[in-house]
Amino acid sequence: MADSTPSRPVDRAHRVGRTLGSRQLAALLPDPAGTRPAYRHLAQAISALILDGRIALHVKLPAERELATALRTSRPTITAAYDLLRESGYAHSRQGSGTWTALPEGRIPSNVTRVLAPPDTAIDLARAAPGLPEQTLADALAQIAPQLTEHARTPGYHPYGLPELRAAIAERFTQRGLATVPEQILVTSGAQHALTLVLGLLCGPGDRVMVENPSYPNALEAMRRARLRPVSVPVTDDGWDIEIVESTLRQVVPQLAYLIPDFHNPTGLLMPGRERIRVLRAAQRSGTWLVIDETLGGLALDVPAPPPFASRAARGGAGQVITIGSMSKTHWGGLRIGWLRATSQLVTELAGQRVATDMGGSVLDQLLALALLARGAELLPQRLEQMREQRAALAAALAEHIPKWTWRQPPGGLSLWVDLGEPIASALSERALDYGVRIEGGSRFATAPGVFEQRLRIPYTMPADTLREAVRRMAAALADGLPASPAARRPHWVA
Repeated sequence: MADSTPSRPVDRAHRVGRTLGSRQLAALLPDPAGTRPAYRHLAQAISALILDGRIALHVKLPAERELATALRTSRPTITAAYDLLRESGYAHSRQGSGTWTALPEGRIPSNVTRVLAPPDTAIDLARAAPGLPEQTLADALAQIAPQLTEHARTPGYHPYGLPELRAAIAERFTQRGLATVPEQILVTSGAQHALTLVLGLLCGPGDRVMVENPSYPNALEAMRRARLRPVSVPVTDDGWDIEIVESTLRQVVPQLAYLIPDFHNPTGLLMPGRERIRVLRAAQRSGTWLVIDETLGGLALDVPAPPPFASRAARGGAGQVITIGSMSKTHWGGLRIGWLRATSQLVTELAGQRVATDMGGSVLDQLLALALLARGAELLPQRLEQMREQRAALAAALAEHIPKWTWRQPPGGLSLWVDLGEPIASALSERALDYGVRIEGGSRFATAPGVFEQRLRIPYTMPADTLREAVRRMAAALADGLPASPAARRPHWVA
């Protein structure tokens, strides 16, 4: 049976704001005091934020006087900084309507650049995503060829997803302990697509959303672009502080909470069952939608695979839980197949939201996903054993070459959350590029600037020999010495 619909209504009356507040911008910028010339440093910082996507395009910047007050600097400094932004193409002015962000001709946002043109010699540790064996892909393609021919006789539009794939995903939920029917499944172009649809339907600019700190960077970015107000709850080496989670839900009453309880990205932690029940109860009392990201849930390396989070909800409470997942982490990121599970009514509303920009996913990809899911009992154990071997190789290499770094071995997932012992992560990731290693500092996973500078997320999705070489290169970068300040920080794209 489908879950009952929660009583909290979906508010569609929000209006999109396109103005960046002075305090909001000031929180993203370095203190201009002591820098010479201060206006140039401010202009460089703002342009870097625009390239990184932290400041959206076509957004009105704060008035010069307001930003000067927020930064405790002079108005001429802000005027000069805005002039430099306009000269370099990162801003333009409209007569009587202020200064607006822009992208200079020929420049590409950093997240797009890193996807399109990775250096051939670099070992890419910025993306925690495995590849798909060539033979597995070839076998699946051969298997689905006759089915694809049959589908070619139809229009091919499936805004809810291919019916047989929806049924297969629903059956997987049922087998894992959460009774689900196909009408409760929406197939999406990855988990990020699912999250974006949910945010677009259930939230509006200014709404508060509860997020973990650290958390998945692309999810945080989706919330920033939706103009939401994140309220963070800590995830430490010891796990979630459930009392803080409960008090945040009770006092802030966020519209939505986004959590990764299964082998949390980036820490790899697994939320205990009793804590899940407390979160569910607190969310039900506050009327908060829970978006549970189970993308990594199948990658249980040292413990049994956890049951669906919503399966622990009291009768009727699962209707407040939206579960999202994908095949990117268990199979291949290039297979853009994700899904969400919710009430049938909410799935219908989300499908309507989806059609406005996307008529439906690729039939070929969905047939391929169906074939791979059918072979899950054969393919997943192989994948898990491979991850265990690569995790062991990475840990051994770190212990040999950089023994002062520490970490806790995660019971699942795809990466280590390494403590460097000092706040050098951004400087190290910058220097590591010169040694042919692309990796992200911990601040990329933070909800606020300057946090987790002593952390690196190091995925073990590469072959063992590649991981050992990556560690040797990072050790060489450390031995060579790091810059005093990562002022020229080049942001990377993260998965």
